[in-house]
Amino acid sequence: MNPKVVVVISADGEWGVIPRLFPEAEYHESPYGLWFTADVAGELVVFFHGGWPKIPAAASAQYAISTWRPELLVNLGTCGGFMGDVERDAVIMVDRAIVYDIINQIGDTDQVIAKFTTEIDLSWVSEPPIPVVRAAIVSGDRDLLPEDIPRLREKYGARVGDWESGAIAWVCNRNNTRLLILRGVSDLVGAAGGEAYGNKAVWIEAAERIVTRLMSSLPGWLRLHHAG
Repeated sequence: MNPKVVVVISADGEWGVIPRLFPEAEYHESPYGLWFTADVAGELVVFFHGGWPKIPAAASAQYAISTWRPELLVNLGTCGGFMGDVERDAVIMVDRAIVYDIINQIGDTDQVIAKFTTEIDLSWVSEPPIPVVRAAIVSGDRDLLPEDIPRLREKYGARVGDWESGAIAWVCNRNNTRLLILRGVSDLVGAAGGEAYGNKAVWIEAAERIVTRLMSSLPGWLRLHHAG
C-alpha cells in the first residue's frame, strides 16, 4: 500500500460523521485513533483520526507522515470564528498557523511564538473547488477567550482559532510534507462569549455539517494536488 494522501480529522465530534460516510470501511487501530483506506476519485486515501489538542495532533501527524510518507496531508475540521470578522460556516483555507498560547517568563514570548508559526505553501491551489476564505489561524490548548480576540486579531491578523492546526502545520513543515488545512467556522465568539460555549450540541451539529461538506469537496482538492 502506497497512499499518496492522508486525511487527518482531529476532534472526536468531527470524526463522528466519518463512519456514517464509510460504513463498509475496514477500520484499524493506531496509537492515536482509528484509520482506514478508501478510494476517492480513483485515489487511495488514508483517513486517520488524529486526536486533539496539540500534543495528540502533533504526534499523530508525525505518525501519519512516518507510516505512509504521503505527498499531501489534509486536515479537515472546524474552528471558532471571531464575531464580525468571518461568517458562520465559512470554509477557512489556512495559510498561516500560529501557536499563540505560549507564555515564556524567562525569555521573549514573541520570539518563541515566532518559532512555532508556520507559513503554509498554497501556491499549488489555483482554483479552489469550493468557496474558501484564505486566512491565518491561531491554535492553543483552549477555546477562544473573548478578551483575547482584539489582541489576536491585531497581532496575528487572525480571524479564527482552533486547537490543532498550529501543531499539525509545524510537523508537516519539519517533514517537508505538503499540507492543506480546511476548517469550517462552527461557531462565533464575541464580547458576550461563544455561541457553542456551554452548549456542546451546537458544535456537534455544526461539526457534522461542516465535515460532510468538506468531505464532498475532497475529490476537487485531490485534482488540484495532482495538477500542481
